[in-house]
Amino acid sequence: MRSWPTRPYKPVRIQVIPMVDVMMFLLVFFVLISIHVLPALGLKVALPHSSVAAKIDEVRHVTVTLAADGGIYLDGNPTTVGDLPDQLRTLSAQSKVAVIIAGDEHSQLQPLVDVLGGLQKAGIAATSITAKAK
Repeated sequence: MRSWPTRPYKPVRIQVIPMVDVMMFLLVFFVLISIHVLPALGLKVALPHSSVAAKIDEVRHVTVTLAADGGIYLDGNPTTVGDLPDQLRTLSAQSKVAVIIAGDEHSQLQPLVDVLGGLQKAGIAATSITAKAK
């Protein structure tokens, strides 16, 4: 009967250094993409010229927060219902404004109605109310 020579036993080792190299490369790649150093915007094209080209107005998102204690905040700064229309008018004079209302779940309904009345006085046509999904 024929017998095969036994091979010397070598313990199995997982090479960690190549895996670390790959992970570092991926980390650097994603960091560069996230800070827009590497262009990831698609194809570069030369746009045609037009004599009636219009500039698109950027919409500024403003958050009005209603706290549980009845406090009203405009982008994190405390304000009152009386001052809110004037502040929104000055913001809408600078650029187009979209208002987002974020209210505490335990806040009263009257401050919300007051804020909506202030938005109407300021000439803000559309608002959004934020909520969490159940």
